[in-house]
Amino acid sequence: MKLILLGPPGAGKGTQAKMLTDRFRIPQIATGDILRGAVQAGTALGLQAKSFMDAGALVPDEVVIGIVRERLQQEDCSAGFILDGFPRTVAQADALQATLAGLNRRLDRVISLTVDADALVERLTGRRTCRNCGRGFHVLFDPPRQEQLCDACGGELYQRDDDREETIRKRLTVYAQQTSPLIAYYQAAGLLTELDGMQAIADVQEQVLAALQAA
Repeated sequence: MKLILLGPPGAGKGTQAKMLTDRFRIPQIATGDILRGAVQAGTALGLQAKSFMDAGALVPDEVVIGIVRERLQQEDCSAGFILDGFPRTVAQADALQATLAGLNRRLDRVISLTVDADALVERLTGRRTCRNCGRGFHVLFDPPRQEQLCDACGGELYQRDDDREETIRKRLTVYAQQTSPLIAYYQAAGLLTELDGMQAIADVQEQVLAALQAA
């Protein structure tokens, strides 16, 4: 199974991808996680990406495309993959199509999750991350047992710069301008299924599985 999950920041792509990974034993390729790892490591690429991420802008195509191209050629992708957060632009979608063609592979389905903008802001501004182990929490939906402290290791919880409301609003604007055209792109290719991301997680997963079965 070769799948793309589309949707604005906070739509639930990562949650659905992890559930699918557990079910089908194929890797979740989340470019956001890869880039944040580079930022934490302080690499030259990470520092370059950080300036864009902190401003709520998209990381340049040439950086992201190169990362994804290398990842798709790794052994654990031979049975399939779930792309979470890529492509983000039509140019990236074209580059992905060329990459897959070169590997003699093709996409099976593209799932687009839609969520109300105000609900997305609530979801994202409430996220907290442990400085020590990286575990995530949410002040409303998944709070820690002790305020500002990680349940797993006792580390300090903090709000990432790209989870602040001003940055989130800008990220949503960027998404609407640059990423939403992908819906028309994949619809024209006959690969798109749109789902309401405001539903319960289990309900969304059930509909994702139904869409995959019908592909």
